[in-house]
Amino acid sequence: MITYQSARKRIPVGKNAAFLFLFFFLFLCAVSRTDSAEAAVFDTSQDSWGVLSGYGQSIPGWGDTTQRVETLDLVLRYNHRIFDNLGSGWYRGYHSILLELPVHCVVSPDVSSMVGMNFLACYTFTANQDIRPYLFGGGGPVYSFADVPGMGSELNGNYQFGLGLNYGINPDHDFLFELRYHHISNGGNEEPNEPLNSVKALFGLTF
Repeated sequence: MITYQSARKRIPVGKNAAFLFLFFFLFLCAVSRTDSAEAAVFDTSQDSWGVLSGYGQSIPGWGDTTQRVETLDLVLRYNHRIFDNLGSGWYRGYHSILLELPVHCVVSPDVSSMVGMNFLACYTFTANQDIRPYLFGGGGPVYSFADVPGMGSELNGNYQFGLGLNYGINPDHDFLFELRYHHISNGGNEEPNEPLNSVKALFGLTF
């Protein structure tokens, strides 16, 4: 759990941030006009694939993180729309589920890799068809081959949330840019259990 150390008490900053993100996400659901939404649970005609790559770094002192771990990331993503044509005005958009297969190539302090699977909920704003911001959050399992001090288990879990920008290049391809908060730990199943609290910047393309 991520904490902020003060002179008086320890405040679970990361957990509060996750709750705030979830609250905002649920707020979008509440204000959306679901009566006019189009369910697309079994419709794959608007689904897309994407590839993202970028850089991530854990920040010592952020919560219980003690190690600066740097990664080069490669993510294969499948985007499946669930509800389309939600809301109106600036918050008009659609809900989707993102299934990701990430590979984190650790370049410091070890040279190795981590692999995982992410299940993310996403809301994309479509008031502007060419530039579409989106919010996402979720998590999944992570297996680490890297020898990182403080990580007592090879099998770990992660949760993450962030924001992105989807820029239409042509009818078939979009450019993606994302900033993510990313947490990895084993949930206290093994000791030691020093988490990795990281920031990641990713760029990508849909097809």
